[in-house]
Amino acid sequence: MNYQQTLDYLFSKLPMFTRIGAAAFKKDLTNTLALCAVLNEPHTQFKSIHIAGTNGKGSTSHMLAAILQTAGYKTGLYTSPHLKDFRERIRINGKMISESEVITFVEKYRQQFESIEPSFFEWCVALCFYYFAKQHVDISVIETGLGGRLDSTNIINPQLCVITNIGWDHVDMLGDTLDKIAFEKAGIIKPSVPVVIGEQLDETSDVFIEQTKKCHAPLVFAQQQIALRNTHFENGILRTDIIENGKLWLSSLQCDLGGYYQQHNIITVLVAVRQLQKLGYQITDDHLYTALNSVKQLTSLQGRWQTLSTSPLIICDTGHNTNGIQYVLQQIDATPKKHLHMVIGMVKDKDIQKVLQLLPSYATYYFCRANIPRALPEQELAAAAHAAGLKGLAYPTVADALTAAQKNAHADDMIFIGGSTFVVAEAV
Repeated sequence: MNYQQTLDYLFSKLPMFTRIGAAAFKKDLTNTLALCAVLNEPHTQFKSIHIAGTNGKGSTSHMLAAILQTAGYKTGLYTSPHLKDFRERIRINGKMISESEVITFVEKYRQQFESIEPSFFEWCVALCFYYFAKQHVDISVIETGLGGRLDSTNIINPQLCVITNIGWDHVDMLGDTLDKIAFEKAGIIKPSVPVVIGEQLDETSDVFIEQTKKCHAPLVFAQQQIALRNTHFENGILRTDIIENGKLWLSSLQCDLGGYYQQHNIITVLVAVRQLQKLGYQITDDHLYTALNSVKQLTSLQGRWQTLSTSPLIICDTGHNTNGIQYVLQQIDATPKKHLHMVIGMVKDKDIQKVLQLLPSYATYYFCRANIPRALPEQELAAAAHAAGLKGLAYPTVADALTAAQKNAHADDMIFIGGSTFVVAEAV
C-alpha cells in the first residue's frame, strides 16, 4: 500500500471515534495490551508524562513538549485528533512521523492486529508507542484521547500525571456529574507518581484527593502554587508575570498561544515543570522563556485562537464544549470589531442547546457541516439555532460558509470559525 491507501485502510476498516462517535469507544484496555504484547511492550521502553482533562490538554501537552525539547531532550508528543494530517498525532521534537514509517508499521502488523480487531485509536496508540521506543526518545508527552481510566494510552507508567481540568463533555460515556467525570480522568493516576491538577473545583477535589491517597501519589493543585499578574493579550501574544508562592518567578513571560484560556494552561504547565525539575530534568528559566514564546513554531500546533487573516480579522478556535466556548466568547467580546460573523458547525453528540444558548444574538451566522459522519446536518443546526434566537443561513460545507462570510464581511468586521475541531480543520 502507498500512504493514502494505508490511511484509507485505517480510516475505513477500523472503528474511529472522530467519525462515528461512541460506537468506536472500547471500555477496556485489553486490545491495547494485546497490541503492545505483539510489539514487545514498547510502552515500557521510554519515559512519559500522561495528560488528561476536559479542556486544555492539547495546549498543555504542546507547551510541555516545547519546553522539554528546548531544554535539549528528545521529546515525543502524542495528541489527538489531528487537523490536516494523521501524522500530526505522533511527533518527535516537533517533526511528524514519516509516511514510510506509517506504511511499514501497518503492513508489518496488519495480519496480527486484525485478529485482535483494534479500533482506529488503538492502532494509533500502538504505532505511537512502537515509534517512540524505536526512536529512543528521552521523554514523551502522551495526551489521553477520551477520559483516562479506560483510555488506550493508560497502559503507560508515567513519571508525572497532569489533569488540566474537569468540565462537561462526553457525558454519555464518562458520566453525568462532574465527580463521575473526574473519577474517569483520575484513572490515569499511578502508584507513587506525582499528580498535578490544573484547575481546582469543589465538586471534584475530593475525587483526586481520595485517588492519590489510594495510590500514595503526591498531589499538587496548581492554582495553589502559581498565579498570574499583569496579564494582557496583544497581537496573538499572551504576556504575564508569574507569581510562585507569593513571589515573582518569571517577569514578562510571553506565550504565542494567545487564547484567554491559556492563562489556566500556563499555570498547569509551570507547576508540571517544577515537578519535572524535582525529578532531575534540567529546565532553566531561559528554556521557559524561549519555548513558551515559540510553541507554534516548535510543535506546529494549530487551531488555538489562530489568526487566519487580518482584513477582515478571521479567527478560528477548536473549543467545542460549553466550558471551551465560554472562554472563546469572552475573547470575541473583547476583540475590537464592527460586526461579528460566526461560521459554526457541530457534531451530533454534543450538547447543542447549551452551546447555542451561549452564542451572541447580535452576530450573523453561517451554519455548516464538516465532512465527517458525526457532523450535525447544517439544516438541523440552523433550525435549532433559529429557535434559540440566532440569525443566519445554512451552508452544505465549511468552505461554502466561510466564502459567504468573507463576501459579507467588511474590512473592520470579525469572522470566527469554530464549534467543532473538524470545522476548524477544514478552515486552516
